[in-house]
Amino acid sequence: MRKVIIATTLSLSLFGLAACGSDNSDTVAETNAGNVTKDELYDELVASNGGEALKKLITLKVLEDKYDVSDKDVDKELETVKEQVGEEFEQVLAMQGLTEDELKTDIKTSLLQEQAITDGIEIDEDEMKEHYERMDKEIDARHILVEDEETAKDIKKKLDDGEDFEKLAKKHSTDEGSAEEGGNIGFFSVGAMVPEFEDKAFSMKEGEISEPVQSDFGFHIIEVLEIKDLDGDIGSYEDNEDQIRRTIAERKVDQQEAVEKINKLLEDADIDIKIEGLEDIFDEPEQPAMPEMG
Repeated sequence: MRKVIIATTLSLSLFGLAACGSDNSDTVAETNAGNVTKDELYDELVASNGGEALKKLITLKVLEDKYDVSDKDVDKELETVKEQVGEEFEQVLAMQGLTEDELKTDIKTSLLQEQAITDGIEIDEDEMKEHYERMDKEIDARHILVEDEETAKDIKKKLDDGEDFEKLAKKHSTDEGSAEEGGNIGFFSVGAMVPEFEDKAFSMKEGEISEPVQSDFGFHIIEVLEIKDLDGDIGSYEDNEDQIRRTIAERKVDQQEAVEKINKLLEDADIDIKIEGLEDIFDEPEQPAMPEMG
């Protein structure tokens, strides 16, 4: 399930409030030492976090002009966040300095950005059905990760000749966390691993050791130890269809292309900032937050 990252947006809301009102010289706070005016509050907000707040507002406007996210979509994602966080939801909001409405704004921006960076990615029905079938299975596996194919092939030959997987993992694997456990990564299900690793593991039988599998991390040699049916109520294919499509699309995203796509949308929006000191906030290329894969 896609994780939603909670980002602080309190300053964004305050920034909007500070700019409102018919008389910006009105007092917003009184003290024995003197009053604080709307002008002073506005200037402080601009100086402290105005650039980031304005970038968020502009990006939201630009994305809303091209893509559509309904209140129902936002509420559904919010419920997912609440389920993930559990009883500590209100506490987490408070720690982040957020209200629920501000979180919903973040969620909407995230969903709009997701639509933008996955726009045009093709997904066929076979991919989706294969993903659904994997949702009810777990695999216990171990792997040896190395940087180059030659080393991976050499290790695979040693395994074929009867050398011990655990010892070779401890000696050669660059995945420090699993290497200490003899390469064991425990049980995982669909979406938990990079696509190349997952595709290979789900195509294997118990006790089988793979040929070297390349991913962005290097070359993996995978051994499937156990395949277990979850026998859980995952719902029908139709119930999961939208989420499956989103998950597959996210995993096909090229990060560099995603950055370029968001930057192009902002460039085409012909942004003209009127606040002194913030005119150049988009000079640095926008770096969209990528969906977490697994």
